[in-house]
Amino acid sequence: MSEGIRINKYLAEAGVCSRREADRLVAEGKVLINGNIAENGSRVFPDDDVTVAGKRLKGIERKAYLAFYKPAGIVCTADKSEENNIMDYIDYPVRVTYCGRLDKESEGLLLLSNDGDLMQSLMRGANSHEREYLVRVDKKITDEFIAAMEKGMFLPELNVTTKKSRVRKISDVTFTITLTQGLNRQIRRMCREFDYHVRFLKRVRIENIQLGDMDPGSYRELTGEELSELKRRVYG
Repeated sequence: MSEGIRINKYLAEAGVCSRREADRLVAEGKVLINGNIAENGSRVFPDDDVTVAGKRLKGIERKAYLAFYKPAGIVCTADKSEENNIMDYIDYPVRVTYCGRLDKESEGLLLLSNDGDLMQSLMRGANSHEREYLVRVDKKITDEFIAAMEKGMFLPELNVTTKKSRVRKISDVTFTITLTQGLNRQIRRMCREFDYHVRFLKRVRIENIQLGDMDPGSYRELTGEELSELKRRVYG
């Protein structure tokens, strides 16, 4: 960093936000470098003092990329007033954020990182990146139900038609489904359209990252190979 790095990249690598959001913060005059208002294109050097909206940054933290098994009952929120919020539960030494919510009743894989660019890119690409789920319902699965889930359906509560998905029957009451959308409580809503009710829902994969045999509440760092492949899929 002897030649300094651009302020938007600095904020993204510090886990503050994406580069696009950093550009907005700079344009609004909320970013200071050594007490001076930063401009788009300003560079940050190792000994510089950077503040964002009055909060001093401690510098660029080591990048963290985690796979986390969210247990049922934990809420995907950073709101500290929520007793079971995910950030207090993880208590990771580096500030990270999550990509792709799971509702309180559901469990399974979440990706966590302080890489603002990657997290924002994953969220912006929610309608193309694959997410696979294991689902158990309350009654016997029919061929008609499987076909309807795969074809897509109109969800009146959201006023949207779901995209095609891949569904594989596991037993009379369990199946896996791979989505390329991130609609609110999508699988539960889809099942209810055919009078099925979800009794268990677990996300087992996000793109190439597998939940595998992780225990609920545990997390692990992504391997170099996993991370390289994930970035290839996200950035092309």
